Amino acid sequence: MTRTEFVIVTAIILFVAFAVGWFAHWLVHRFTRVSRADMGELERMAQELHAAEETRDQAITYLQQREAELTNQLSQTEAELRAAMDGLRDARHEAEELRNRLERMEAG
Repeated sequence: MTRTEFVIVTAIILFVAFAVGWFAHWLVHRFTRVSRADMGELERMAQELHAAEETRDQAITYLQQREAELTNQLSQTEAELRAAMDGLRDARHEAEELRNRLERMEAG
């Protein structure tokens, strides 16, 4: 093989390698590109996700407010219950004192 033949064969091999590389790049680009319909679908899904996150945040805020209201109401109810129990204890004590006084008056 002469020097000229070697250069020509090397050039042909390099050209074929270039052509195969270019074809492989074209195939990869062809199969991985995103169509306009896919982009529209992705945009729609992003908007729906954003709306769902806003709804979730609103629900969390509502639940926190509701929890605070119920905690306050529970505290008030417990305070009223303590006051009622104290009043009932005082009334029972007073009734017991009146019974004792009545029994002493009947006995004496």
